[in-house]
Amino acid sequence: MENIKGTIWTHLKNKDVEALKNFLEERDVIEILDILGELAPEEKVIIYRLLSKDKALLLFEQLDSNLQLDLLKSFTEEKSIELINELEPDDRVRLFDELPAKVTKKLLNLLTPQEREKTNLLMGFEPKTAGRIMTTEYVRLKKDWTVEEALKNIREKEGLKEGIYTLYVTDDNRKLEGVLSLRELVLASPHQKIEDVMHKKVIKVRTDVDQEEVAKKIQELDLLTIPVVDREDRLVGIITIDDAMDILQEETTEDIFHKAGLLSLNKKETDRSSRLINGSVWQIWLTRLPFLILTAIGGLLAGLVIDVYEETLEAIAAVAIFIPVIMDMGGNAGTQSSTIFARALVLGQIDIKKFRKHLFKEIFIGLSMGAIVGIFTGIIAAVWQGIPQLGLVVGLALGLTMTLATTLGFLIPYLLFKMNIDQAAGADPIITTIKDITGLFIYFVLVNQFLSHLM
Repeated sequence: MENIKGTIWTHLKNKDVEALKNFLEERDVIEILDILGELAPEEKVIIYRLLSKDKALLLFEQLDSNLQLDLLKSFTEEKSIELINELEPDDRVRLFDELPAKVTKKLLNLLTPQEREKTNLLMGFEPKTAGRIMTTEYVRLKKDWTVEEALKNIREKEGLKEGIYTLYVTDDNRKLEGVLSLRELVLASPHQKIEDVMHKKVIKVRTDVDQEEVAKKIQELDLLTIPVVDREDRLVGIITIDDAMDILQEETTEDIFHKAGLLSLNKKETDRSSRLINGSVWQIWLTRLPFLILTAIGGLLAGLVIDVYEETLEAIAAVAIFIPVIMDMGGNAGTQSSTIFARALVLGQIDIKKFRKHLFKEIFIGLSMGAIVGIFTGIIAAVWQGIPQLGLVVGLALGLTMTLATTLGFLIPYLLFKMNIDQAAGADPIITTIKDITGLFIYFVLVNQFLSHLM
């Protein structure tokens, strides 16, 4: 896989389009899909446009909705319509569900009449039902046909990609009467009637059945497809095994977050993460730069604290040696806490309603770790510089700074979360700013208190 990535990046760097196109044609869609996530947005577009039509469509169907939307934005309207027309109806509806209503309406009007009819049919059903996720691309036979006539009919169905391995038998009114596999059809005598080859007992679902129930049934019965019928038992579509697996994965994830009361949080954090990774440079600047500027201001204020205590540093040069330790240990402790909080919040391990309990526990953790690190570092400082009081100052300053940092590590992300501000981009810069200023202030106050006799 590393060789594939390296080759693609080399061709991109050298702008060797023809070589890259030939290389991609030899690669499997799964290999390209794995690499795509590591490329910049503009590189993804280049890769996609160099693929053959069939491979590009197959790849597009495998992408998550956010990446699909990013690619569509980079295409011309003509290219986007061509791509959407080629999608399976169920995949198209799944994409439309992620788009703003105005965009969906516009795209619907630009579809071919046949594809628009298929799409409108699915969109007429309630979300998360069998009718909404089914595809209308399937093979329908009649029971009075011979096997030879059925095979001829199948050969004439150009472009059929899904559901060809399971064949459904209906009457003239599309009422479902039987089922058989493509293998059974091929092995049957050419002059046999379909009625004599088919199985009359058909496992089926109604259009209004919940999608999770359908997916579980396909999984439990080990089916490749399952037919979807309306109230009059007329065949209107099928659901395939690959769609069922996608639904089960989606529903399982959703259930976990729902039970934790974090469904909306998961969606919000996913959108924020996508914006920070795949958004425009301007969007990323707007999210990240304000907090970094705040950190720069904090650094200047920390410098001001040092400037105020310049005389102390001149009198006792050894004091300056331990400034990096005080600042770095506080920063590390704060980053640890904020990372733990963010992960636990998304996984549902922190109950926001009981935040005070979690905060007090983290304060105790910070105090205990600060005491251990403070004692350890204080002893080294005292022995190294031969000044016992300096060891005491370093130990106390470290203990207090780490306690403060771990407290901020939980408190700042919580406040940002309550204020609906992106905690991933904002927590650490704010914690660093406050911790640097207060940590230095604590250190120099203690130095003046315990080492004033040495000045």
